[in-house]
Amino acid sequence: MELIQNTADLSAYLAADEVIDHHHPLVRETVARLASDVGDSYAYAQAAYEFVRDAIPHSVDSGDLRVTWRASDVLERRTGICYAKAHALAALLRAEDIPTALCYQRLADDGAGHVVHGLVAVRFNGGWHRQDPRGNKPGVDARFSLDGERLAWIPDPESSEMDYPVLYAEPHPAVLGALKAAPDRPYLWKTLPTAL
Repeated sequence: MELIQNTADLSAYLAADEVIDHHHPLVRETVARLASDVGDSYAYAQAAYEFVRDAIPHSVDSGDLRVTWRASDVLERRTGICYAKAHALAALLRAEDIPTALCYQRLADDGAGHVVHGLVAVRFNGGWHRQDPRGNKPGVDARFSLDGERLAWIPDPESSEMDYPVLYAEPHPAVLGALKAAPDRPYLWKTLPTAL
C-alpha cells in the first residue's frame, strides 16, 4: 500500500497543536528521560515507541474508564485507547524532530460492526513506516520496525477491513470529536467512528 501525505508540507508532521502538545513540560521531561539512554534518532524512536506501547496501558486492557486525547494527558494519566496512545507517541517523536503522521485502519469489532483503529507513521530514510503503539496482549505482538510492518492487526478485506492510506498531520476530525465528547470510555465505545 502506498501511503499518501494529506499535505505536501513535511513540517506539518513536526507541528505542535492542542492534541500533539509536544511543548508541554511533561512531554519535554519524558523526551529528555528517553533521549538520555539512546545514541541516535532511530534508537530514540524505538525507545519512545516501546515506552508508549508498554508503560501506558490501553484503557480497555486495564479497565480504566477515563478518556484521554491530549498527548500530555495520556502521559500524565498513563491511560488511553489507540488514538490517544498514537497522539502521545507522535508528540514524543515530533519533539525530537522526527516527522510523525497519524494514520488509521478499519477493523471488525467484537460485535457485527467495525471500528477505526489509530496508529502512527514515522519518516526515516526518505519513507514512511507505520507503527502501532496500542499495546501488546495475548494475540497481539506489535513491534517497532522499519523493515516491514509489525502492526497489531492486518486488515482482512473479506471482513470489510482496510488500511486507510492517508497520513494525517492532525487527528482526523471524526476521531478527535468522539474523544472530546466522551465523558467516559463506555460512552466513547458507543460513539467511536466506524469508518473515515
